[in-house]
Amino acid sequence: MGIETLEDKGLKQQKIVEMFDDIADTYDLANRVLSMGIDISWRKKACDKSLEILNKRSVMQITDVATGTGDLLLMWRERAKCAGVKIDRYVGVDPSKGMLEVARKKVDFADFVEAKAQAMPIADESSDIVSIAFGIRNVVDREEALREFYRILRPGGLAVILEFTKQDRSGIVDKAVDFGMKKILPRIGGLISKNYEAYKYLPDSIEAFLTAETLSKELEAAGFTMRYVTSFSMGISTLLVAQKNEE
Repeated sequence: MGIETLEDKGLKQQKIVEMFDDIADTYDLANRVLSMGIDISWRKKACDKSLEILNKRSVMQITDVATGTGDLLLMWRERAKCAGVKIDRYVGVDPSKGMLEVARKKVDFADFVEAKAQAMPIADESSDIVSIAFGIRNVVDREEALREFYRILRPGGLAVILEFTKQDRSGIVDKAVDFGMKKILPRIGGLISKNYEAYKYLPDSIEAFLTAETLSKELEAAGFTMRYVTSFSMGISTLLVAQKNEE
């Protein structure tokens, strides 16, 4: 295997962005159908646990990276309200113009920035929480992105990652889940979006991605302290919460 150059990474990242541009209009419908709505509960649990760990009544800013159509921003606002936490500002960051067009129609309380996770025009130590849901595996230069998360977080701030991580699927139930992800998901997603390749990419990208343990080590290498790791729905998705050290 050859060494991947910066140019190779750039082209790969651009291809992923273009794919999300293409499926933006049908993305929400496909997600609800394919997950049967269970992804909503994953986001809810991620927000609730993170707000519990942060333990603040007032938050300066939540920055949601790879925000897509803004689903997690909506959940942050809902769960913060339920917890009695005041959020001063919400920011959504995504490199896909198509996704941001949809997000702006859905989320009227946030500011949106078109940018990659690896290079965000966000001020140093401006955010109490940086979140990314089902997007970190699509970031080609993940090490640079994690450094960016650390940079824009205030001391004691949290990096919240919700992602499909690679699993060792050996049991009967695991194999059934694996079959659904690899065979059924691309067909249904392809029918809804008219883009079979985009939904074939999803299980392929999961298979090529990291385990939760490896991702935790990468967060620690970026300077974070792991605060919480758990999996949902038979290991389909994983929540990782890491904290920037207090200064």
